[in-house]
Amino acid sequence: MTKPLWTSDDITLATGGVATAPFTVTGTVSIDTRSLERGDLFVALKDQRDGHDFVEAAFEAGAAGALVSRKKGDGPQVVAEDTLTALEQLGVAARARCGAHRTAITGSAGKTSVKEMLARIYRALGPAHWSTKSFNNHWGVPLTLARMPEETERAVFEIGMSTPGEIAPRSRMVRPHTGLITCIAGAHLEGLGSLEVIAREKADIFAGLEAGGTFILPADDTFFEYLADRARTLCPTGNLETFGHAKDATARIVGYETDGTASRIQVDVVGKPVLVTVNAVGEHWAMNVAAALLAATQSGAAVADCAEALSGYAPPPGRGTAERLALPGGGSFTLIDDAYNANPGSMRAALSSLKQRGAGRRLVALGEMLEIGERSDAEHAGLAEAVVATGAEGVFLAGDNMTHLAEALPSDLQQVWAPRADELFNALENALRDGDVVLIKGSNASGMGRLADRLRQWSAAADMGKMVSGTEGAAGVS
Repeated sequence: MTKPLWTSDDITLATGGVATAPFTVTGTVSIDTRSLERGDLFVALKDQRDGHDFVEAAFEAGAAGALVSRKKGDGPQVVAEDTLTALEQLGVAARARCGAHRTAITGSAGKTSVKEMLARIYRALGPAHWSTKSFNNHWGVPLTLARMPEETERAVFEIGMSTPGEIAPRSRMVRPHTGLITCIAGAHLEGLGSLEVIAREKADIFAGLEAGGTFILPADDTFFEYLADRARTLCPTGNLETFGHAKDATARIVGYETDGTASRIQVDVVGKPVLVTVNAVGEHWAMNVAAALLAATQSGAAVADCAEALSGYAPPPGRGTAERLALPGGGSFTLIDDAYNANPGSMRAALSSLKQRGAGRRLVALGEMLEIGERSDAEHAGLAEAVVATGAEGVFLAGDNMTHLAEALPSDLQQVWAPRADELFNALENALRDGDVVLIKGSNASGMGRLADRLRQWSAAADMGKMVSGTEGAAGVS
């Protein structure tokens, strides 16, 4: 029988708070009443809005109790001095009572995908725990820890940053047995200033590494030697393992092929060859697979079991998923939704993978890359070669920064620019034909995800119209 996640006594012991009445948490830990379920613990954090304003709504939704800094309403609560600090203390307590192998992941691109891959493998191997969505910031990491059941055997945590000094304290909170860096690229340059600073900050994933733990690095990365030196400094007793195309990589990519819908990836992990099939396209997925397999084996799992569990993986929404959508006039097109985030490296990877998507015209819809600092103009213009290489017959660009790419593209390449992503819809709708493949990508705040959603709604309405028309026609048959 699964033990309750927390009791009010556990919470007061971990946080030093005072309980107004006893309660037992049979669900999970929530900070959002919109997704809260019966039996959850509601934590009233203060951010853009004060969570204390929603305590009573949490109890109406069935919360077992609340963690607050001041009592609100009549439901059972633990009152602590500061709720974020209390959540961190609860997370540390969850880690301390659980014997799980903990893996922590960071990197400029691919970290959420590798985290999701590891979560898939770990679930197949036994009781597992993982970060949901991209809960990788100052509240996401302690929240993920606080949600970890005591019986967990393997857990994976994503750790992110946007400014200096954010990764090290989260690593010390998680105390990973295995730490992994996917790559170093120009993400968050605005807050960090240079790739060198990004590399230094990402290496802080090893600041909390357990003694004798494993640090996993991308063997082909320009910053490999720097990262290895930093890792050894932060954890002198750690063990270095690598992944990539390098001949001496611990997990070496030896083969990649795609049919335009799925990819077959061959990886040699310490002399043991395995084959993994994923429902995604692009050679960057081979790097993700190699990293995930290597990290999973550090938890004591056999590489063959890990490869079997990983096969069939498909990326989460907004991270390169491919969908066949109906056109109103008949036929269909393929939507590649990679609109969750973007930086120069991930943009080039997505554009490169578009070339492997089989037959059909290619269209490219790109939103701005944000938070890349003073090199923003040059980085946007620098995408021109990669866009041209896709063979795209139409390019749709949104945002002020994308004017630099527009100017760098050949004058004979048909293109549309708009200040906002939403304003591209009519032009894109009019351009689409049967058999087309359209890639949509941009930083999350650029709004390109909404453009993808509008295309889905447009297609769904077309399908519904056909169904209604078909029903009316059938009703008239005698």
